Amino acid sequence: MSEFSLADLENIVARRADAAPEDSWTAKLVSAGQPMAAQKLGEEAVEAAIAAVTGNDESLKAEAADLLYHLLVVLKIAEIPLEDVMAELQRRTAQSGLQEKAGRVTS
Repeated sequence: MSEFSLADLENIVARRADAAPEDSWTAKLVSAGQPMAAQKLGEEAVEAAIAAVTGNDESLKAEAADLLYHLLVVLKIAEIPLEDVMAELQRRTAQSGLQEKAGRVTS
């Protein structure tokens, strides 16, 4: 099992976000703003879903990696630390998924 973690990726995204946009894809996305980063996140989500339904495991692994990376870029731009997302997941998993979903407040 890999020692690499989402926290490691979050740190890399944070470092690269401060680079010059011409030197880093991450910096380019961050400088373009949330609409561009969110669009890329959506594209990667669709590509991951397509890979999943076509049964292409190698493609799914690659697209899942792209999806996680772009999610962390979107979180970086929003200034939401991964730790906050993990805390939300921990809160939700304290009960069954059906109970958690039933208890959500909808807008």
